[in-house]
Amino acid sequence: MATIRLTIEYDGAPWHGWQVQAGRATVQQALEEALETVLRTRVPVTGSGRTDAGVHARGQVAHFRSESPVDARRLKVQLNGVLPPSVRILAVAVADDAFHARYDARRRRYHYHVSTEPRVLDRAWRVPVHASVDFACMNDAALALVGTHGFDAFCRTASETENRVCTVYRAAWESEARHGDWRFVIEADRFLHGMVRAIVGTLLQVGRGRRPVTDIARILAAGDRREAGPAAPPEGLVLERVVYGPPER
Repeated sequence: MATIRLTIEYDGAPWHGWQVQAGRATVQQALEEALETVLRTRVPVTGSGRTDAGVHARGQVAHFRSESPVDARRLKVQLNGVLPPSVRILAVAVADDAFHARYDARRRRYHYHVSTEPRVLDRAWRVPVHASVDFACMNDAALALVGTHGFDAFCRTASETENRVCTVYRAAWESEARHGDWRFVIEADRFLHGMVRAIVGTLLQVGRGRRPVTDIARILAAGDRREAGPAAPPEGLVLERVVYGPPER
């Protein structure tokens, strides 16, 4: 039995998220179908975590187990030959037998991309925001997110997840190379359903002057989704990286 680790990039626009759902096209389903075509047998694929409909990934990690030896280089070429163009395998590797893409992940990093300038080529993954948005205020507000907290207020109300405590290691807005382009970088041990988009939507209200900088701490303490802002659109969100092994320094 071989454990195979995959690193995957995908454009989330055509998909109803990562996880298999009856009657809906998902990335996990497309990957399992591609593997069945190549390996001539159906194998379940386990991802590091879910991404919602419309959310992208640059560094999703998944694994599957194979009864037969696998040529990693050949498998990468074969999978990319049958997968839809919106999904690409970046790397294939034979992992330790016990490797688990979800349970072994130490940290996950998301980027949310916005721009205060009109964009054409980037419009599928960069959300326009008003030029008056105050990124310094949003950064001050985001400091309250760092640490171990209950994130009930930033989780979808219908989520079945009972444990809503997460440890956030980093939460900050960063300017990018092109004038007007910004990204929100957030890294945590785990994320809840809709968590990043709810945080970004709330921070943008701070940046527009609709909430005080101190409001994030109040919202966390309240633990009520109704106290937070609306979820930001999915197209700006990218699962950037999943970290395994010892924590990065």
